[in-house]
Amino acid sequence: MKQSKFVFLLYTLVLMGIAVSSINCWGTGTMNGGIGVNINDQPIWGPEGFDRADYYYIPDIDSYYSVSERQYIYRDGSEWRHGATLPPTYSGYDPYHSYKVVINNEPTPYQNHDTHVTKYAPLKGKKDQPVIRDSKDPKYFSIKEHPQHDTWVKQQQH
Repeated sequence: MKQSKFVFLLYTLVLMGIAVSSINCWGTGTMNGGIGVNINDQPIWGPEGFDRADYYYIPDIDSYYSVSERQYIYRDGSEWRHGATLPPTYSGYDPYHSYKVVINNEPTPYQNHDTHVTKYAPLKGKKDQPVIRDSKDPKYFSIKEHPQHDTWVKQQQH
């Protein structure tokens, strides 16, 4: 009888530990509080080489892109606007051929806009940044829009 109570207590403690660990990770998407990988959330035109990207600052259009929200953040007069697409005034912008600066650990990077403009001005007009779409690194193949995605899926199934 004592042994069965001990086993029951042990199982209960193990399950509680798993539950607490799950709650601790819930909502962050990572086990270390938002510092982990978000490769699958990054757009296919995002810069290659980053396991995590919260925002991109785009010097060519002096705007931002929120990776988690999948929205651009751009100026409309003196206001910052959020949108899934850019307004017609940005119609010439090509995300595959413009430089994107990865900004992490700034919850609202556009509030530091003046600093970003000054710091990243030399990158405006730079067109040679490799993008995820063209990457040969297998870590990006899990992104559905990547050209190697279907091949990667087939390999995962074997």
